Amino acid sequence: MSTYHSQTGWLLGLSTLSAPSFAEGLDETINQWISPLSSGLSDFIFYKANLFGHDIPLIVLWLAIAATFFTLYLGFMNVRAFGHAIKLVRGDYHNASHSGEISHFQAVATAVSGTVGIGNIGGVAVAISIGGPGAAFWLIVAGFLAMSTKLAECTLGVKYRRQNPDGSVSGGPMYYLEAFLAKRNMPGAGKLLGGFYALALVVGCFGIGNMFQSNQAYVQFVNITGDDSSFFADKGWLFGLVLALIIGAVILGGIRSIARVAGKVVPFMAVLYVVSAIVIIAMSAEYIPAAFGMMFTGAFTSDGMTGGMIGAMIVGFQRALFSNEAGIGSASIAHSAVQTDQPASEGIVSLLEPFIDTIVICTLTSLVIITTAYPHGLMDTGLEGIALTSAAFEHHISWAPYPLAIAGLLFAFSTAISWSYYGLKGWTYLFGEATFSQNIFKTVFCLFIMLGCMTNLTSVLNFSDAIVFLIAVPNIIGLYLYAPEVKREVNEYLAKVKSGEIASRRQVNGASATGVSKEAEAA
Repeated sequence: MSTYHSQTGWLLGLSTLSAPSFAEGLDETINQWISPLSSGLSDFIFYKANLFGHDIPLIVLWLAIAATFFTLYLGFMNVRAFGHAIKLVRGDYHNASHSGEISHFQAVATAVSGTVGIGNIGGVAVAISIGGPGAAFWLIVAGFLAMSTKLAECTLGVKYRRQNPDGSVSGGPMYYLEAFLAKRNMPGAGKLLGGFYALALVVGCFGIGNMFQSNQAYVQFVNITGDDSSFFADKGWLFGLVLALIIGAVILGGIRSIARVAGKVVPFMAVLYVVSAIVIIAMSAEYIPAAFGMMFTGAFTSDGMTGGMIGAMIVGFQRALFSNEAGIGSASIAHSAVQTDQPASEGIVSLLEPFIDTIVICTLTSLVIITTAYPHGLMDTGLEGIALTSAAFEHHISWAPYPLAIAGLLFAFSTAISWSYYGLKGWTYLFGEATFSQNIFKTVFCLFIMLGCMTNLTSVLNFSDAIVFLIAVPNIIGLYLYAPEVKREVNEYLAKVKSGEIASRRQVNGASATGVSKEAEAA
């Protein structure tokens, strides 16, 4: 996910376009009105405590501790179950007769589309500029640990989901938080906590999952088509209208439509970016050994403006956890729609999200910067964020920034369609599953897509970003309370797989073939 907030804006390195003059007055009015509330909430959520001589955002510490806990508590399930996650996502255990709406692959593609964003390109570059190459090492460590948090929340998302009369599914933290308290004779408190999560999700989706994404898609498109000379340079409303119509056509079909599109867009944009990055890294192959050396030594020695191991660790963890959303709970909403009768199976599938988002894509961006920007003096040019990453690409291939910009545009588009579903499920939790109510939300969501291309409502984006990270507090508490249940669920599932009680389609087909053969032989 590409986040936007004043407390860590340096971590993103994003481009912006000024609002048209007729909108500037409205922007200023709205920003002035919301700014006090936005600033207060951001200061609270992203409060920094001085530990070991460094300012550490407590929300990052909160998420990092949870990721470490679940990695140890579940016995490094992020390693032990990784191979099984691959088998699940390629369809070996898929059964279309199970309740749910989408396949394992579509679920992980939808969730990945919500996490892979502009921050994977620009934010990583700024993180390395601030924390040095060592930040990349800690970014990888954070991504590895975050896999366990995802497993916990997505297992619970499926286990406590609700089947709607029309066959659709609703799930996520609001449902498992409510269920925990309801089982302890506190249904009112459970409903209140679930409602708080859902409301925060709706508010957040209109900002970082909507306006910010459409604004960045607009920026990337204008960059591709020629900056100020582009036809769309002063026509944000028109670009926003076209984008809103495209996104509207996708989200009106619900999670099945979103998953189908994500299942095509995500592999394409991932392959486009991964291949492009590998080509650039290969063209600086002589610096690869030194790059890994710099990442490792920089992780434990003083390097970067923040200084030292702790500084590099803070920057690396912050970039990783803000990117893969582990602990926020949003991804469990998409995973809840999967066709399965084994909640732990989808929790295991979700291990792949931080792996793809952080360990693969963010690491490749890191290597592009360290193998190209460092040895060729680009770090001293004053460039940062996307501009620095783009310059590293352009150093080797003059037209390389174009596929990079296309990838950025697709990142923003895919994030928007995923967050539309997250926001919708928060909306239906609050206002019911009626089609009319859902269409109201989808219409408003599309209008905000247009608004994001026309305005620079910084305070609105800061507020929505802060409130999304606020929901990590009750979600993580819920995960701790559910920890024994999650561990039991995962261990029982893997035991059934090992014993053959849960068999893959290959095993079933093989057994069937053997059975037919024996029958034929007996005849």
